[in-house]
Parts: sequence; structure tokens; C-alpha cells
Amino acid sequence: MGEKILIVDDDDSIVKLAVHILESEGYEIFSASNGLQALKKVEAENPDLIILDIMLPGIDGFDLCERLRAGLGTSFIPILILSSKGREEDKRVATQNGAGAYLTKPIDASDLIDKVGELLSLRPTVSQ
Repeated sequence: MGEKILIVDDDDSIVKLAVHILESEGYEIFSASNGLQALKKVEAENPDLIILDIMLPGIDGFDLCERLRAGLGTSFIPILILSSKGREEDKRVATQNGAGAYLTKPIDASDLIDKVGELLSLRPTVSQ
């Protein structure tokens, strides 16, 4: 595989668990603990997918998702929301802001692997 995934979450235990799950599937993982750091990492690393928490210090996940969708170089990157907020309203807002999928914490390894694979398979391909 080798696809690059950015995990944006301020909870180190969630990041470590997601890294463990996804690296075992062959993905290259890097992380950010807040929205500003995530924007810098997206620019530097050009991820194939972003896993994003909603409740972040500074720029929250909804705003970050909206900014990424508005960016010329980032509008195509699939975004998976991974949040402890499980209300339908939160899922609706995430979808409106451009998220492709929404999972609630705690992480279920098979659900995470399935959603990541699904979103990566829907990603537009670039002709060379």
C-alpha cells in the first residue's frame, strides 16, 4: 500500500492506537495534535487521507475540514472524522463540511481499517 495518513487528535492514546492499527496494515502514518499543526503537516507531507478529531485546541475539526475542502491542493483529500461526539447533528455538520465518513470513539480496529480502505478506494486518481 504505502499510502500516507495524517491523524489529527490531541489525545495521545488515540493517536498511538490508530497508528498501531494502521501501520500493521502497511500505511505510513504521521500525526498532529492541533489544527494549525495539521495544516502545516498537510502542506509538508501531502497525505492520501486525513483522520480528524472534532474537538481540537485552536481550530476545531469542523473548521479544519472546511478549510481543507476550500484549499485548491487539499480539496480532494479524503477525510474521516473520528470523534467521541456521536450525535446525528455532529455527523451532519461533518458531512456538510466535507468529511467522507464518520466513526465514533472508542476505535474499533476493523471499522477503522474498513473505512480507511473505502475512502482511499474512492480517491480520485491522477493521470501521469
